[in-house]
Amino acid sequence: MLWLVLFGVLAGLAGAGAVTGYIAALVKDDPVRSQALIEEKINENSLTGFAYFRDNSLIGQLRTEEDRRPVTYEQIPKSIIDAVVATEDKNFFSHVGIDTNGLFRAVKQQLLNESVQTGGSTITQQLARQVFLTLDQTTSRKAKEIFLSLRLERYLSKPQIITAYLNKVPYGNGSSGYNLYGIKAAAKGIFGKDLADLNLAQSAYLAGLPQLPSLYSAFTSKGEFNEKKFNRAVERQKLVLRRMLEEGKISQAEHDEAAGFDLFKSLAKPSEKAYNTYPYLMLEVERQAAEQLVLTQNPDLTLADLKKKENDSLIEDARMQLLRGGYKVTTTIDKKVYDLMHDIAENPENFSPDNRIKGVEQTAAVMLDHKTGAILGMIEGRDFHIEQMNFATQMTRQPGSAMKPIGAYLPAIEKGLIQPASVLDDSPVILDNAGTSKHIPKNSNGKYSGLVTARTALNKSLNVPALKIFLDKVTIPEAWKYVQSLGITTLTEDDYHAQTGVIGGLKYGVSVEELTNAYGAIANKGIFNDAYLIEKIETADGKPVYTHKADPKRVASEQSAYLMTDMLGTVVTNGTATMVKNNFKNFGKIPIAGKTGTTQNYGDVWFEGFTPDMTLGVWVGYEKQIHTLSKAGHDRAKLIWAKIMSSVTDAKPELFPTKSFAKPSGLVTMTVSSVSGKLPTELTREAGMLVSDIFNKKFIPTEEDDALVKMKVISYNGVNYVPLPETPEDLLRDAIVVKREKPLDELMEELQVALGKTAANTRKPLAYYLPTDAKDSAPSKTDPRKDDGSAPPAPGNIAAETLNGQIRISFAAVAPSDVAGYRLYRSSNGGAYEKIEKSILTGEETKFLTSLPAGVTYSYYVTAVDVVGQESKPSEIVNSRGELSEPDPNMPLPGTGNGNGNGNGNGGTTTNPGTEGGSGTTGNPNDGAPSAPTGLKGQTSEIGVTLSWNDNPGTDQISLYQVWYSATENGKYKLLGSSDSAGFEYIAPLTAGWYRIVAVNAAGSESTPSASLEVKAAN
Repeated sequence: MLWLVLFGVLAGLAGAGAVTGYIAALVKDDPVRSQALIEEKINENSLTGFAYFRDNSLIGQLRTEEDRRPVTYEQIPKSIIDAVVATEDKNFFSHVGIDTNGLFRAVKQQLLNESVQTGGSTITQQLARQVFLTLDQTTSRKAKEIFLSLRLERYLSKPQIITAYLNKVPYGNGSSGYNLYGIKAAAKGIFGKDLADLNLAQSAYLAGLPQLPSLYSAFTSKGEFNEKKFNRAVERQKLVLRRMLEEGKISQAEHDEAAGFDLFKSLAKPSEKAYNTYPYLMLEVERQAAEQLVLTQNPDLTLADLKKKENDSLIEDARMQLLRGGYKVTTTIDKKVYDLMHDIAENPENFSPDNRIKGVEQTAAVMLDHKTGAILGMIEGRDFHIEQMNFATQMTRQPGSAMKPIGAYLPAIEKGLIQPASVLDDSPVILDNAGTSKHIPKNSNGKYSGLVTARTALNKSLNVPALKIFLDKVTIPEAWKYVQSLGITTLTEDDYHAQTGVIGGLKYGVSVEELTNAYGAIANKGIFNDAYLIEKIETADGKPVYTHKADPKRVASEQSAYLMTDMLGTVVTNGTATMVKNNFKNFGKIPIAGKTGTTQNYGDVWFEGFTPDMTLGVWVGYEKQIHTLSKAGHDRAKLIWAKIMSSVTDAKPELFPTKSFAKPSGLVTMTVSSVSGKLPTELTREAGMLVSDIFNKKFIPTEEDDALVKMKVISYNGVNYVPLPETPEDLLRDAIVVKREKPLDELMEELQVALGKTAANTRKPLAYYLPTDAKDSAPSKTDPRKDDGSAPPAPGNIAAETLNGQIRISFAAVAPSDVAGYRLYRSSNGGAYEKIEKSILTGEETKFLTSLPAGVTYSYYVTAVDVVGQESKPSEIVNSRGELSEPDPNMPLPGTGNGNGNGNGNGGTTTNPGTEGGSGTTGNPNDGAPSAPTGLKGQTSEIGVTLSWNDNPGTDQISLYQVWYSATENGKYKLLGSSDSAGFEYIAPLTAGWYRIVAVNAAGSESTPSASLEVKAAN
């Protein structure tokens, strides 16, 4: 469109005067610059600015975009002027600022898309654009350029114009890697010569560069030779020489001599530039100082506003102002700290070898004084020449578990939702994915630890407890609100829907600077000081432009911050960061606390740690997150942290005067239940389930432990259930078990359904999801197995193996789903078989291990038992020598006759009390048996049945009462348990049925049963 407009203008107008009139109409709103202003801008040379360390020692000079040693017209060789004019603007010395012929030619080339494009701007126009205008290609900009060119020609001479042009145009990179501006800098930077010493070939080479310096630069930003671009520049030089010949500026002989000159051999040798000493730091100083200039000049803007695209031009203008204005920028950087950190980063022995595919194992770190927020040192990357991005401030990566303290634990502690001894359930949680699919998060150790304290969960960096705090206690909106109060600015709307955000599942992640900044608030007793690098900015004559002002904000109470610090301290001493303790040489002299962070497959590793005086955060990974660290790299962040802190504490002990984390008032030490976090009861103490820790007085527990209960349970595939009334006693376990917030039997049923909706590559067997304390979990459901109506088949594959005075009997499990367990029977020297060892439950390893005394011959068999007590026939018999034989068909079956199938009196059978085959006597008073109990009463509840009856007379000398149960009045009764008083409570949901009581005296004689009592199910 621009070229069509110009074509129309040129086609309809004739003569420079008419063009001038038209252009004046287009730019009526553009300010008319005076001669004085034009001369000032044309002759303006940038002032050198400087950056300083915190002790006012020099870091280095700020970059400038223009040559700092301008030349005069008289200093410019004629060959340079001839070459530039012949190539860029052959009518320069005769036109009035614009060249109508050149414009016509350029328009024609654009419209016809000709292969040779010469452009339509004269040297005067290029200078006008360089000094006064932006580089956006709009019609108004072109018009302003033409108008300004006419004014430049009115007020300036041709020598002034071409001199200013040659002092300001860019020439690409020099042999030191600098961007070169101005002909004098180009001569020195590309050929290592003064202007006066350039020959014709070199002059023509330089004259060809300004058209497209990025394409013609023989050197990279690292000062390395770029053959491809050099060859392009040589082709361009040949064009310049040809134009000079065509314009009569040189003879054919001069042309040929220059064309044959070896430009490559005359190039300057690569040299180290001063800016290479602190390249990362200087660029970061430029960036942050420019932002502060914008905020100073635009007080209505915030730092967040500067990230918006519409403010890019403000930042760029401020950067140019900074680089050309002679400013003095004082930073917070401690030279010694910074140098020590970079010594560690630049030592290849501290990292994995470079990888042909992955590249360089990178690191970034920030050390700050959390009492002020001042950044004392940084590692922005290992090698500026490899990667110019500042990994410490400009990169965002997933924080992994390093997010847990600030996104879950600290806000929960601050709200009184948890304390270090609060109990969290590290058991599976089922999360919704897109659609109907499900996600079941796992811990990095591949298991679930069950009920743990908050301190233990953090020490082990368990994912599931942190997720439950994040999702259920704090909630995502409140968690992210708190995280943002700690200076994290990279959260997005998507993160408010990220259920795993607290373990690192964020859209973009966090920067090293901001995450370290957040941890600094914990170290600083709950007061947040935003991290900063720029202490002050002054003009060249010392006038203040910007001075940092502290703005501390309390984000956590001293008590909450101390509790969090104390928990992070045990992460170092007893948790995932013990490697830091072992490698920090001043551990024990200087207290430290911190948290590890690891992303999936070890794409990133972190350690955020602090002392009472300094906070240091370290990240390690590859430039591209898809690349994972080697096994040695898994611990790299912890090792780098320890190396940095060891070096800095040795070199700068004055930075670490505080020898302990100060404990505030308002904290107490208490002993609580280790399964509920509540006040312990006698049952809690009996079970030994106690833990001591520190608490905020405001949030100490006041309720008694209600998580423990004594009951009989049966385990099936590792899960405890309430046993069926008919299940034999030897398959049950009397235990003190724990009522979980989500009963485990209920959870496992939900998991079984959810697993079918998870991604196949993440799905594990159901047993994988059992927490390690499953055996201590109180059931809420009855054993789901149903009696199939028949006795189980005998187990097969019986085998025996002797092991150092023991024998191991193994067998194969049987198929029926109602099988509850297995019994082992033994015969000594051909005698009767008796049950030995604890029965094995379904789902457990099918092996018995028992002692094997010398001098006795033993034989063994195994039986299967179902949930209602029906027992299989014996398996094959195996002797202690491993020999197999069939059982004698006349051998009494287990649990009958003199086989004494249980080894403890009832074999799990359901014989009736006081009847033939039962264990009671006839109850005849002349036999010395006690009288039958009377007054039996019963009541059911949601959790079981409570029975009571009258005490027997004292003359009966009763030692205990037996409680018997049957599902029907005339069915077989099963012994449920015993009581030493006239009352009994049985915890089980299915307790409706018939009950009898038998009294047993001190001599072991049993009464006849009481009258049967029917107890009906609770409504």
